[in-house]
Amino acid sequence: MKLVKPINATKNSKRVGRGPGSGLGKTAGRGHKGAGQRSGFKHRYWFEGGQVPLHRRVPTRGFNNFNFAKSYEIVNLSQIAKIKSKNINAEVLLAKGLISSAFVAVKVLGNGDIDKAYNITASAFSASAVKKIEEAGGKVTVQ
Repeated sequence: MKLVKPINATKNSKRVGRGPGSGLGKTAGRGHKGAGQRSGFKHRYWFEGGQVPLHRRVPTRGFNNFNFAKSYEIVNLSQIAKIKSKNINAEVLLAKGLISSAFVAVKVLGNGDIDKAYNITASAFSASAVKKIEEAGGKVTVQ
């Protein structure tokens, strides 16, 4: 069986600069003067013709110092309450799938309630988490 191109599968390219009858004569569709008319001009998708570009017009909100910002893996008390172990640290949280790595900083937040006394070791704690853990008879250790 022979492959056959369907009719009108290919189209001839526009021949620019071939006289006034072609519709693209004289300036060849490039207009008069300016960078777009010159050879070697590349139209970058972000360029807005000298207008103040979008990334400079949009206001910035707040400040985030990425160089010195500390990032934490977040664990809530409601998640810790489901763990049977009394002593909780990064290795236990990793085994239960609550954090992605044992080598990252872990912060315990006070969302939820606990009824058992846990000995929790983490990099940081929220004030409400410390209060709830100590009220339940547990112990907080900052790593």
